[in-house]
Amino acid sequence: MKKADVKELIITSKKAKGLGWEEIASKIGMSPVWTTSVCLGMNSAPKEKADMLVALLELPAEASAVLQECPMKIWEQAVPTDPAVYRIYEIMGVYGETIKEIIHEKFGDGIMSAIDYEMYIERKADPKGDRVVVTLDGKFLPYRAW
Repeated sequence: MKKADVKELIITSKKAKGLGWEEIASKIGMSPVWTTSVCLGMNSAPKEKADMLVALLELPAEASAVLQECPMKIWEQAVPTDPAVYRIYEIMGVYGETIKEIIHEKFGDGIMSAIDYEMYIERKADPKGDRVVVTLDGKFLPYRAW
């Protein structure tokens, strides 16, 4: 069994049970973003959380070991065509250099960690139309000279 197989089983079970990512995350005591990422194969889960996912979604027992495996963090290198994914890609294309400049101005030469990191996605009511709030919260990692 591979991560792609487990991903397919998870999505099938999620639909069959009528569960949302927030509900699944709540039941295993983790954040929705982290939980979704694990279920889609882009992160690994500790044994306890993998076992909880297997039980909750009634997956084959062998799926727990697959959920615990370190993933190959690679994705299609073509420009994404799904509108929701493309919009984030476009934002980084348009504002990526600006974000980098402001990070360097405020913190110095370095990067934001995607390991010591949290992400939150919220809905914010607005009379002109609800807004999507994406918070990227990563530790600053300064480059070092040697």
